[in-house]
Amino acid sequence: MSPAAVSPAAPSAPMRQRIITAVLRIIGEDGVAAVTNRRIAKEAGVSLGSVTYHFETQHELLRESLLHFVREEARHFTELADQCRTEGLDVEDAASLAGQVACGSALDSAHLAPFELYLQAGRDERLRESAAEAFRAYDLLAARILTALGVPDAERLAATTVALVMGLQLRRLATGSPADDLVDALLLLVRGSAGRSSTAASGEPAEQ
Repeated sequence: MSPAAVSPAAPSAPMRQRIITAVLRIIGEDGVAAVTNRRIAKEAGVSLGSVTYHFETQHELLRESLLHFVREEARHFTELADQCRTEGLDVEDAASLAGQVACGSALDSAHLAPFELYLQAGRDERLRESAAEAFRAYDLLAARILTALGVPDAERLAATTVALVMGLQLRRLATGSPADDLVDALLLLVRGSAGRSSTAASGEPAEQ
């Protein structure tokens, strides 16, 4: 859900990985329109021919970059879900961890790349299945975390949680608001859901 920092790929990294890392960094700095084979080659430290050898079209470049980002996100959140399950974290601890993963420690251009890619998917329907795959992964992982915390209707609440995290992350990027805002909102959402479930189970009317 959160844009992970895009650091330069190590010179020893596979060439395809170096190219993808360069693409994400360029998008974060200057947007999708700035992605050219010549700039990618310069940023990745590879030949111009290597870029076209590994990726025949810009669409393929953008699609693979988005999918790479999603896989990294899935790995981070799977680790968080496993930690919730194995360490018995309470809601406050889990919200704090989610805030750390979602916000990171810095507000910089690297955090903008995935939002640029999602906007591009809105313009280019060829990228939409990749974007849909991203959100399916987010929903699944959110459901796992919520289930580990004992939140009722975790699967139903997952998409709302994802939307909340991404919306507040975008707000944080645009305004510089603190990560605490995201943690507070997650706590409010989870506690509110748990409270409604408890009220329904007891047969008491919900507060108006």
